[in-house]
Amino acid sequence: MRHIRAELHCHNVFSNFNVGPLEAPYDCSVTVREQLDGALAAGLGAIFVTNHNTLDGYAQAREYARTHARHARIAVYPAEEVTLDDGSHVIAYGISERIRPRMGLGETLDAIRAQGGVSSAPHPFSILDALRERAAECDIVEVFNSNNADVISNARAAAFAHERSMVGVAGSDSHVASTVGRCVNVIDAEEGLDAALEALRRGRVSICEAGYATGREAIDHVRYKIENSAEYIDEYMARFYPRSRHLFALLLRAFRRYPESRVWSLLYRVAVAGMARISRKINLEGHDASPMAGRTLGGMARMAI
Repeated sequence: MRHIRAELHCHNVFSNFNVGPLEAPYDCSVTVREQLDGALAAGLGAIFVTNHNTLDGYAQAREYARTHARHARIAVYPAEEVTLDDGSHVIAYGISERIRPRMGLGETLDAIRAQGGVSSAPHPFSILDALRERAAECDIVEVFNSNNADVISNARAAAFAHERSMVGVAGSDSHVASTVGRCVNVIDAEEGLDAALEALRRGRVSICEAGYATGREAIDHVRYKIENSAEYIDEYMARFYPRSRHLFALLLRAFRRYPESRVWSLLYRVAVAGMARISRKINLEGHDASPMAGRTLGGMARMAI
């Protein structure tokens, strides 16, 4: 049986403008070439391209790998990270047609099965975009996500999968080039998409490597969004946080002018501490997670205190 080192959760620039009406349109800075270079550097044999609400980016990456000899050994497989009607996410592996976003979980899973795909619950216990206990309805569950800096949400996901004897995988959730291949899964399968999907269904997969994105990488992702989505951010702040709009505008100008300042690393650490406190309340103490869905500053601040 062949062992395939695979990346199961990564994005490229084709994810941009597909993330949803309440998200910054520029989601990911990783070009197809950078994605494949990262896969090569990580020693991967396969990647599933999991862009938000689109299959765009998969065919382009597959064609690039096919026509560039140094990447030819990397298998590129189709996938989609689908946004549900409540804002949570499901990954559909191995589909040939785009799954329509904003449907309910049951309808989405039916659409994935109809195409012979495999469903996964990504970051199932993160403080945003999470299926939580409904992850049990998916075929597999992401028990480690590189961007879950609070740590608690990953631990909760791992415990959840263990309690239900579910197949657990890790996802880099890469949005910047340096995090491609940060998490590696080993799939026990022969070559080909069908064999890989069958192995995932049957649990013939194990986590080989799992590492967190660094604070610098998180800040780089934020910088990309800010530099490319300034108009959207201004409109968003005016709509949802009119009283804080001028303060945020001041912070954004400072960030653009002094992006390397240590202040941002400090603010990132403060934000991670707040997220950890929120995650502890929700995942370990049983607090209601619904206030986070509104993404209001007041609601988040009260949860973090």
